[in-house]
Amino acid sequence: MSTAQDIAQALATQHAAMLAGDAASYAQAVHANDATLSTETAGVLQGCRMLGFLEHDAQCVAQAWGLQTKRTGQFSVNDWPCTPQDFGIAPAPRANAFPTCPHALGLYAVLPDAQWVGRMVRAGVPTVQLRFKSDDAAAIRHEVRAAVQAVQGTGTLLFINDHWQIAIDEGAYGVHLGQEDMDDAPIDQIRAAGLRLGLSTHGYAEMLRADAASPSYIALGAVFPTTLKRMQTAPQGTGRLYAYAKLMHHYPLVAIGGIDEAQFPVVMQSGVGSIAVVRAITGATKPEAQARTLNSLLTHKQE
Repeated sequence: MSTAQDIAQALATQHAAMLAGDAASYAQAVHANDATLSTETAGVLQGCRMLGFLEHDAQCVAQAWGLQTKRTGQFSVNDWPCTPQDFGIAPAPRANAFPTCPHALGLYAVLPDAQWVGRMVRAGVPTVQLRFKSDDAAAIRHEVRAAVQAVQGTGTLLFINDHWQIAIDEGAYGVHLGQEDMDDAPIDQIRAAGLRLGLSTHGYAEMLRADAASPSYIALGAVFPTTLKRMQTAPQGTGRLYAYAKLMHHYPLVAIGGIDEAQFPVVMQSGVGSIAVVRAITGATKPEAQARTLNSLLTHKQE
């Protein structure tokens, strides 16, 4: 009979592509309360810790593995759980679902102001997000209003980062919220206003929290290292991205975080319908030309 250590080490070896951050030794991965768990559950938890999963994410995986074992009638260390029902994800349709958006949102440009939004609309970018940082309410309203006007009469979809009330007032297509923003934003009010909702996630626990709100799309990241903002989690890497995308395939998915042109093909292989970029456009010598190039990579992949 396998011990928890056997399971943990086999899991960490078999699923080495899931490593993010620093690998932990087996000794570091053992917690005192593991002794109260079944051998399989303890082994899975320890294996996930060895792969650098945060504890709340390791717990999600271990619980899902247990439900997968019950459903299939056998425990297999080779079969990483990717079935929604094993994670407690309710099937569609749902009464609390946000309005839908295209399953493939394509190139998703995250932009600092309305002038940038206008430039990318004219360059044919299909999805844009206004991420305008200011404490000046009048300036925020001005930028949101200008961004909404910039997309009118075009096929470009506009999401507003964080400023949900102004987005409602000005008639934006949707709102994007980070995990920390979900604590303060009135999700029901945003839904009732008819806006789409996108939510950021950085692992299993946050994906399940986002799923409970039945958003229009889910963003998965950060895939690669990024210097744009301080991240509390290590870059997830493509191994985890592929598993996340398989689990959440029923949502429109947006991959984000340090993705440049060279990495587009490997990211698209995950099955996500969109890649979000910031510096790959705003830091480009010729932003409009770069946007058209990146957009064509996604368009050709999806045809």
